Amino acid sequence: KLKVKILNRISAVGSDDWDACACPEFYEKRRPIDPFTTYRFLNALEESGSVGEGTGWLPMHIVVLKEGKIIAVMPLYVKGHSQGEYIFDHGWANAYLNAGGRYYPKLQSAVPFTPVTGRRFLTKLGFETEGRKALIQSVKNLAKKNNFSSIHITFCTEDEVMEAENCDLSSRESIQFHWTNRGFKTFECFLNSLSSRKRKSIRKERRVANHFGGEILQLTGDMLEPTHWDSFWRFYQDTGSRKWGSPYLTRTFFDILQQDLKNDILLVLALKNNKPIAGALNFIGRETLFGRYWGAIEDHSFLHYELCYYQAIDYAVKNNIKRIEAGAQGDHKLSRGYLPAITHSLHWFLNSGFFEAVNKYLKEEKTIIRQQYDDLIKESPFK
Repeated sequence: KLKVKILNRISAVGSDDWDACACPEFYEKRRPIDPFTTYRFLNALEESGSVGEGTGWLPMHIVVLKEGKIIAVMPLYVKGHSQGEYIFDHGWANAYLNAGGRYYPKLQSAVPFTPVTGRRFLTKLGFETEGRKALIQSVKNLAKKNNFSSIHITFCTEDEVMEAENCDLSSRESIQFHWTNRGFKTFECFLNSLSSRKRKSIRKERRVANHFGGEILQLTGDMLEPTHWDSFWRFYQDTGSRKWGSPYLTRTFFDILQQDLKNDILLVLALKNNKPIAGALNFIGRETLFGRYWGAIEDHSFLHYELCYYQAIDYAVKNNIKRIEAGAQGDHKLSRGYLPAITHSLHWFLNSGFFEAVNKYLKEEKTIIRQQYDDLIKESPFK
């Protein structure tokens, strides 16, 4: 009854069929839970050349059809390296190579360059069980048929982990830092929930940051203009060259954001003499604000914290947003009200012996991660 297709461009599916699986809530005229698996976001990556030939991210999306109609899709890529994933497997790659194997290419189900939890087994409403099982079996068949070393499904949901573990995939845990809106009416209400020392520290940081000699703007929707992306591109290039050697995203990607995703974006800019000197790019979900990129061409004390963390909290409080996900890693976020949160990924290896060794490692690693989580919670800045 089911037919599976493997497609090397998301445009071969079309926006309506893809989004019916990726964000069925969109058809109820509700904002998607997150914009990252929507057609418009993944297509922007492909159309801009941020993924595709020569990038190490080659699209190989899975589409499941029943009676000729699409019931499930999975964003999937053939990876030639381990960059832009944020779930680090370089140790596995080295061990695989030392054992005489070829780790790359591998299969990766993820949103490229985006360490944000979300659904990876995308199904139409009413086809959740059938669609997920078909996707899991299809990606395993694809790996076996093409001799890919492994499958990695990163930043998936906890529900997906439970189902995939029943299909012999192994789960891995890691830690991020998220801010939760506890019904705060103002930023001051948030501060009053903190210990006295942390409250004073944040007030000092905000005071210093806002005396950089300019103003800070929050821009979204029609407030965004093409010239804003010229400035942010400079910031992004500076950060990318220092962190990754070269930026992952192309300049064209930001032009497509302006055209197709401006209502999903909050861009925070610091202007000095009416010229942007720093910025932070966020994406807006139904209940969550997702912090993604930051950059600056001038160095000012605490301006990074102000634009990335405190401005995000300001926006969340004013717009009744329940949570802020501030990206991968960063223990420094803890003292600023962002508490540890467990994230999940799934892994499978073609070589059964290596898979058994990875399973053993993951069990030991989970114990360490849980202990780290407990230790971090004890350092909570809240009263």
